[in-house]
Amino acid sequence: MVSSKIAAMALSLTLAGSALACSEDGKGGILPENDFYIPVSKDAAGMTEIQFNSAIDRVTAIYEPLIVSMGAKLVTEKNWTDGTVNAYAQQSGKTWKISMFGGLARHETITDDGLSLVVCHEIGHHIGGAPKKGGSTAGGGWWGGGAGALSWASNEGQADYFATLKCLRKTFLNDDNVTIARSLNAPKSLVDACNKSNKNDKVDSALCVRLGMAGKSVSDLFSVLGKLPETKFETPDSKIAAKTDDNHPKAQCRLDTYFQGSLCEISFNEDVSQTDEVQGTCHPKLGHAIGTRPLCWFKPIQ
Repeated sequence: MVSSKIAAMALSLTLAGSALACSEDGKGGILPENDFYIPVSKDAAGMTEIQFNSAIDRVTAIYEPLIVSMGAKLVTEKNWTDGTVNAYAQQSGKTWKISMFGGLARHETITDDGLSLVVCHEIGHHIGGAPKKGGSTAGGGWWGGGAGALSWASNEGQADYFATLKCLRKTFLNDDNVTIARSLNAPKSLVDACNKSNKNDKVDSALCVRLGMAGKSVSDLFSVLGKLPETKFETPDSKIAAKTDDNHPKAQCRLDTYFQGSLCEISFNEDVSQTDEVQGTCHPKLGHAIGTRPLCWFKPIQ
């Protein structure tokens, strides 16, 4: 009994020194803690190992040099044989890690683009900007380490927003997005919104549609695993958050976030700030009405 307590204390100290995102207690990833497990099987749905590695590599190839320029090293764990349905980010000193699992890639809702979005979400915890975890709590929470302190990790909604606002745009920029978008069977509501936001520019609209459908893939996963109604572009979450929520929004709210990140007119080359929620984003303070973070999780500064 004593040895079990000592082991538990050691684990707690380890987590405190190199905290996991996406949850404050280190138990959740892009999904809350769960028992879902999809082993390698010839009958498994989803992508192949080659697709899994490719979807991860094309994102990390862009961001590894950037993170090196910030004085850190990005380490990517590609755990294809692990059936865990989740993904994680972690920092330990100057080693910044993301962990991806084959179980997530084998889920029937996840497309290649959807998996790339998950990679972007995890990188977004490292560099996705404000708001940060702990920023909406007086003492900083698990991440903050003290009153008024903030985490290294962008909160869940911000990591989602960064994924389509910046990361996937860079990743997909030089693809034939017009042809790809035509193959996606995107709903009219998404296509119309992208055309309007991009003033009917065929290339930019197609990229917007592709980003939105990547978000739909991932939000469908949240809906299925959470036994929630299907998410839709035309039925945004009507919740108004009293304060910014650092934790996992509901599935529809998360699709809304991916969608708005896709619609934002701000260039992906304009960096976000780690302390200022306005810089590099579409924000009500700048007069934006489209492309802003949804109020179902975000309480913008005035």
